[in-house]
Amino acid sequence: MPRFTKITSSIGPSCETERVLKQMILAGVNVCRLNFSHDTGETQGHKIDLIRKISDALNMPVGIMIDLQGPKHRIGNFATEEKYQIKPGQIFTFDSNDTPGDATRVYLPDADVMQSLQIGDRILLNDGKIEMQVQDVSPNAIRTKVIRGTEIWSRRGFNLPDTDVKTSVLTDKDRADLEYAITKNPDWVAVSFVQRSEDIAEVRDFITERTSHPIKIMAKIERRMAVEKITDIASIADGIMIARGDLAVELPYEQVPAISRHIIRECRRLNRPVVMATQMLGSMVENEFPTRAEISDVANAAYLRVDSTMTSEETTIGSNPVNVVETMNKILSYSDDDAMANPADWVRTENAPENDWSRSVSSMAFLNHAGAILVFARDTVGVTEIACRRPDVPIVAVCDDKLIANQLCIVRGVNSVYMPDLFAQRDASAVAHIIGIKSNKIVIVDGDKVSLCDLD
Repeated sequence: MPRFTKITSSIGPSCETERVLKQMILAGVNVCRLNFSHDTGETQGHKIDLIRKISDALNMPVGIMIDLQGPKHRIGNFATEEKYQIKPGQIFTFDSNDTPGDATRVYLPDADVMQSLQIGDRILLNDGKIEMQVQDVSPNAIRTKVIRGTEIWSRRGFNLPDTDVKTSVLTDKDRADLEYAITKNPDWVAVSFVQRSEDIAEVRDFITERTSHPIKIMAKIERRMAVEKITDIASIADGIMIARGDLAVELPYEQVPAISRHIIRECRRLNRPVVMATQMLGSMVENEFPTRAEISDVANAAYLRVDSTMTSEETTIGSNPVNVVETMNKILSYSDDDAMANPADWVRTENAPENDWSRSVSSMAFLNHAGAILVFARDTVGVTEIACRRPDVPIVAVCDDKLIANQLCIVRGVNSVYMPDLFAQRDASAVAHIIGIKSNKIVIVDGDKVSLCDLD
C-alpha cells in the first residue's frame, strides 16, 4: 500500500553515519532535519554533504531542513549547582544583576524580556512545572509571585504565554548559523518561536540578501501569539510546523489537539504543507516498540491529513533510529490506506472556491479512477496546491531541478523525481517512461490511467 504522509526525521548522534542514514532513507525518511540548537557550522555542513551524497547514490530525492534555535529564553546561574527551594505565595525577583542567584532572585539576561513583561503576565519555567505571575515591573527588576513549583536551579528555560516580546526572531547565533547554512543550499529553514508574520519576512530578507537560491521557510508554531495569528503567518511562510512541545506549555494542554486541527485546516486552505512534531514515538528512544497511545497519535496525524510527521529524540539519540522510521512507516502506510475508505472527502477543502482548478484536477483523477496524477513541475506551487486538495491517488511530480524535487519531499502524497530529459519531453508519451518509478512503493503500473497536468 502506498504511503501518502511523509516522514521528517531529526538527525543526531545515533544516526550520523553513512550506513545508518542510508538505512533510514531506504526505510522511509523523506526529509532530514538538522537541529542547529546543538551542532553548528561545519559539523552540520558535513551532515548535509553526506545526505546529498546518499540521495544521489540512491537516485532518491531527500529534503534537508535546517532548524534554527531561535530566541529560547533562559534564566541565569545560581550560586551553586544545587536546586533551590521555593514555595507558592513567595515573592521571587528576576533582575539585571548578573551575580549568582539564590532562593529569592536570579539574573534575567534578556533585556527584551525585561522591557516586554507587564503586571499579570505569567512566566513558566522548566516546561511549565514552575509558574510565576508578575506583580511589579521596574527598569531593572521584575517581581513575581510563585503560583506553583518547589525547586528552581540554573539555566532553566522559560516561556511567556501572555507576553508579546519585542525582539528579533533571529538571535546572533541564528544569524551566524544561517549565514553558514546558506552556503550549503538547504531546501528548508525552520524558524523557531515565531510570533508574527513580520518574523518570517525578516528571515526571508536575510536569506534573499545573501543568495538567489530559493530556500523555503517553515514557521514553527509553538507560541500562543503565533496561534492567534496563524492565518497571517501561514500566508507568508512556505510551510508550518506544529511544535506541540512548547505549544502545550504556552497553552492548556487539552487545547493542543483542537488547535492542531485548526492549523491543519488553515494550511490546506492556504496551500501550505504542515508538519506534526514532538514526541510522536518518544518511548522508542529506549524501547523497541511504541506505546499504544503513540501508535494512535501517529495514525491520527494521517487521518488529519498532515503532510508530514516528525521524529525528534527518537532518531537523534534513540537506541535504534532505523526501527523508529520503519515503525512510523508501517503505521502511516496502514492509516493512509484506511483513510482512503472515503476518498471523495479528500478532494474537498474548506472554503475552496467552486472553480478551484486544483480541486478540478483532483476530482477528475477520482472520477476517472486514475492510478496517479502526473505533473510536470518547474516549481513547487502548483503541485502543492493539488496536494492540498488531498486527492486519493499519488502525485508524481517530474522536475527539471533537483531543488524542486527535494522541496516537494515534504508535501503529502507527492512522489517527486528529478528527470530533466523527461521534463523536456512533457507529453502523454512520457508516461511510459515513468512506469516503475518508486517512492517506497511502485506508484504507476502498466495499464493504469494517469491524469496528466503540465504546470510549466
